[in-house]
Amino acid sequence: MTLLQWFIFFLVIQVVHYLGTWKLYEKAGRKSWEAAIPVYNAIVLMKIIDRPTWWTALLFVPIVNLIMFPVVWVETLRAFGKNSTTDTILGVVTLGFYIYYINYTQNVTHIPNKNKIIKENTLSSLLFAIVVATLVHTYVMQPYTIPTSSLEKSLLVGDFLFVSKFHYGARTPMTAVAAPMVHDTIPVAGVKSYSKFPQLPYFRFPGIQKIERNDIVVFNWPADTVYQFFDRSGRRADKPIDKKSNYVKRCVGIPGDNLSIKDGVVAINNEPLKLHDRQKLQYSYKVSVDGKTPINFEYLAKELNITDPAGQTAKDTIFFSALTDEGAQVIKNTPGITSVTKIIDTKGDSRIFPHTKPWTQDNMGPIYIPEAGKTVELNSETLPFYKRIITEYEHNDLKVNGDEIRINGQVVKDYTFKQDYYWMMGDNRHNSEDSRYWGFVPADHIVGKPVFIWMSLDQNIPWSKAIDKIRWERLFTTVGGDGQPVSYFKYFLLLLVGWYGYSFFKKRKAKKA
Repeated sequence: MTLLQWFIFFLVIQVVHYLGTWKLYEKAGRKSWEAAIPVYNAIVLMKIIDRPTWWTALLFVPIVNLIMFPVVWVETLRAFGKNSTTDTILGVVTLGFYIYYINYTQNVTHIPNKNKIIKENTLSSLLFAIVVATLVHTYVMQPYTIPTSSLEKSLLVGDFLFVSKFHYGARTPMTAVAAPMVHDTIPVAGVKSYSKFPQLPYFRFPGIQKIERNDIVVFNWPADTVYQFFDRSGRRADKPIDKKSNYVKRCVGIPGDNLSIKDGVVAINNEPLKLHDRQKLQYSYKVSVDGKTPINFEYLAKELNITDPAGQTAKDTIFFSALTDEGAQVIKNTPGITSVTKIIDTKGDSRIFPHTKPWTQDNMGPIYIPEAGKTVELNSETLPFYKRIITEYEHNDLKVNGDEIRINGQVVKDYTFKQDYYWMMGDNRHNSEDSRYWGFVPADHIVGKPVFIWMSLDQNIPWSKAIDKIRWERLFTTVGGDGQPVSYFKYFLLLLVGWYGYSFFKKRKAKKA
């Protein structure tokens, strides 16, 4: 929606509110015209329904306001004695228009300080609890589950994370009409959880830090098809930015970097990328055996914590889809192993970004990662790198006729970027669909920073062995930081026991008094 459309929509809401409540304002001892003044009418209404003034702000927070409106409808009815279950249901299911009926046909009386007289309404209390949870989910912390092994060793399949929204700055919702605390689909029902219309402009609050190289980042997948990973069918699901599938990868290139990959090693500005001390890269390996010495590969896999598939490809050859360099060295020193060879892709792959070069997942670049305000030359060589940015992410009309490039009808030789972009990759280099396949991640697609693992379940162990299924050593560990992860679970248990002990003795003391 344009700003003019939003302004008209806002005025319509004000007219609807005024027509449905002006008599109730008078019965509450206010002036009827106070119901017609935008924002001020909400402040006055909070006084009428005996709710704090700061509730007014919640009416203008996207998604949260969808829950606040029913709360205010119910509270308005209660303020005039309409506090039965029937009144509450009618107030909600009629989208507040039941208040029109009360306003024009019922001789009601305003009840001052109603919250001291009337018991809290269960529905309105529940709705406000959802409001608080939605605020936390949207602007502070969001739960997330690791679905794939692309960051294996740092983050495992079955890890349950808390993702901070405030580290990089909380992004306000762009999809104004959506179910709270779910993503693109309503669980169980399996139906879409949002409406594409209306859409709000992108806005992000200031963060406490910027995205740095090697940060693990949650973002909306720019090339979302939602059908399956590595989908090359061309099928497209046209979804709003904030409803695209959530991805988690490691940022290896920030705005302004020149990135290249040589034999699987990422280089930034011609220097090898320095790895985080918790970062363990994995590659595919071919392992040859002598065929004579017994080798317990099951034991090796357990000792080296190998989680991705491995299999025999020839009588004397085992293929490991994911091994760390340290793991490869251990296998190399195992009796019966004749060679351990890292597999490096050298054959050109059309799936690799920008899909016009003979590049592979292990050898590509250099690539300039766009920075807001920077200008690049546009020609037949550079356009494939930035075509999607110009059209999809920055919403320009692009037409190419031979060597002539037109943007929004104007012949151009260069382009200036409107926002920052990032290059995201998985540590599991040969089992990760990342920027090597679909290119840059726009700044407006950034969701947040994983900070905490609160639960971790081994997907290979059945629920019948629930105790073994829980990875106890990973509970309550931080995602970032130096050195080996440390579990704070025991400290949490001590605090929990201490709190219950304190509460128990406090209640016991109160009873004696």
